[in-house]
Amino acid sequence: MLHCILASTSTVYGKPFLNYLLPEIDKLFKNNSEIIFIPFAQPGGISCSDYTAKVSDALAPIDIKVRGLHEFESPIDAISKANGIFVGGGNTFVLLKTIYDLGLFKPLQDALKNGVPYMGTSAGTNICGPTICTTNDMPIVYPPSFESIGIVPFQINPHFIDAEENSTHMGENRETRIAEYLYHNNTPVLGLREGSFIEIKGDSITLKGPLSAPLFRSGSKKEELPTGSDLKIIGL
Repeated sequence: MLHCILASTSTVYGKPFLNYLLPEIDKLFKNNSEIIFIPFAQPGGISCSDYTAKVSDALAPIDIKVRGLHEFESPIDAISKANGIFVGGGNTFVLLKTIYDLGLFKPLQDALKNGVPYMGTSAGTNICGPTICTTNDMPIVYPPSFESIGIVPFQINPHFIDAEENSTHMGENRETRIAEYLYHNNTPVLGLREGSFIEIKGDSITLKGPLSAPLFRSGSKKEELPTGSDLKIIGL
């Protein structure tokens, strides 16, 4: 039975790291005193140990102990025995490549499908769609495949930003990029604004948080989904 929180971002403006998600994290991992953190999305500037320590400090108020996956001699065994998993943000290409390189793709997929509570933020959310093709990140490394673990039947675009009506920016906006994806692919795309998240419980997939979310389908106009929407119907 799936039990996941897939958040657009780890941090919302004006609040500390993970602070806005603490009530959801507390519920998600309520029966787990220790979770595994996968810190591999950071391409540089912060070490795996420092990234793990940052998460540990953020979750200390709700008494959740955090161990980084890099600390284990066998990452595959660690994932197979995990009571809870959190995958943080960074660069989605770096994250997915590392998951493939360490042989974690199938163990991670199996853990989620077997009901291990999972939380993803940003890149950690992106890898839960069928592919990572709607990430905002630059392909600074090349994973063996863009195929991801496919926990939800639609693509996700975290950190979705609406185009400013009077903007003088002459480059492509987020909607344009998603339209480019849909020109070549039929899988719907859900834009997750910062502060929004997807909650998965068993067969239920629900949009949560204070904001609505735009849904893009090939050949159709954008649809704005209110918070509380049933997202399972997107993949039908």
